[in-house]
Amino acid sequence: MRVRIAAVLALVLLLAGCTGGGGPDDGPITLRFQSLAWQEESVEANKELVREWNASHPDVEVEYVQGSWDSVHDQLLTSFEGGEAPDVIHDASDDLADFAYGGYLADLTGLVPERLRSDIPQRSWETATFGDGVYGVPFLQEPRVLIANATWLKESGVRIPTPERPWSWAEFREITGRLSGDGRYGVAWPLKDPVSATLNLSLSAGGQLFHRDADGKVTVRFEAGDEVVPRTIHDQVGEDGSAPGSLLGSGGSDTLPGFFAGRYAMVPLGFSYRQQIVQQAPKGFDWQVLPAPAGPDGLTQGVSPQTLSIAQDSPHKKEAAAFIDFLLRPPNMVRLALGDWMLPTGSRALADPALHTTKDDWAMGTALAAHLRPAPAQSVRGYPEWKDKVATPAFQEYYSGAIGLGELRERLEEDGNLVLARYQR
Repeated sequence: MRVRIAAVLALVLLLAGCTGGGGPDDGPITLRFQSLAWQEESVEANKELVREWNASHPDVEVEYVQGSWDSVHDQLLTSFEGGEAPDVIHDASDDLADFAYGGYLADLTGLVPERLRSDIPQRSWETATFGDGVYGVPFLQEPRVLIANATWLKESGVRIPTPERPWSWAEFREITGRLSGDGRYGVAWPLKDPVSATLNLSLSAGGQLFHRDADGKVTVRFEAGDEVVPRTIHDQVGEDGSAPGSLLGSGGSDTLPGFFAGRYAMVPLGFSYRQQIVQQAPKGFDWQVLPAPAGPDGLTQGVSPQTLSIAQDSPHKKEAAAFIDFLLRPPNMVRLALGDWMLPTGSRALADPALHTTKDDWAMGTALAAHLRPAPAQSVRGYPEWKDKVATPAFQEYYSGAIGLGELRERLEEDGNLVLARYQR
């Protein structure tokens, strides 16, 4: 009997050692960090920081896992349901709502150190707040800007906008018309993903689209402020001939060859596209960054920052939070921002001189940072389905002239509210 009891105890201890997830006597803890960095500079910055962490934290080893923006939502959903999610998850704030409400992500409220909490503005934290919890640390963001052919604008004599005195949407339309003719266009709109671009820019005109009542229920209402941006784009393409319709389904990179060739005076793009322009522009090509047009609410625009989250199933949440805190120390946040050609959310990092230079118009971006607000769809459950099945085809058809503004409104509201209702029962 004693032999049998000893054998059972030995087996219990062996199993405990196999499933304990690491501890003082079991070797270093291993954290899996899935990064979506894709540009060479950004990937190297992330890998360097992982190496630095591992060199100074022998008890907590971080394994770098390369993910992809193209498939991250479905990949994460599969890994969550299969119990194989990474400990530290790189994503975007507008992809977090369903994961947060679904219980897949850890609430970071008690895990994030005060240093990090106070350094990032509340408006940025709101992008990762769902209900009463915080499910991601927002750390990189970018405004949408106008990348312009500086020579073309200078020769045309148009007024050059500044953050202090931007173009209005009406002035922007008038200027793109003046710049067009003889096979050239004042602007090219790459709207492969028309929803986020339209909704985020519409904040400047007072657009909101999603309205939450006192009970938390969200409904779609396409009102006057929501019309300004889509109507401007529609009219530039269909009435003014100042924007080519052939590029409406294109991605931002697809517009660059024509931009460099002098076919388009301006292209609305994310701030990070400057890297591609620096790498690809012909020698002597003079370009500049301009603020996006403004409406009654000024330069305000929506943004969905990149985020770092912790899986709810991770057995090492405190260690994962410590790693995130290390990644996002001000000097490290600057390194990540420079690697991605984006702006940090942290106040101390944003003040770094490296991000206020006139070279490559970094200073223009930092001047716009204070105007960034949570994207309208940020906390809306069912937004991915609404975007894919309702909004994207509706906007594409409106911009191409296949439907009018009234039908656009009807589809966004009636069809959209049917989709959202399924997530709010």
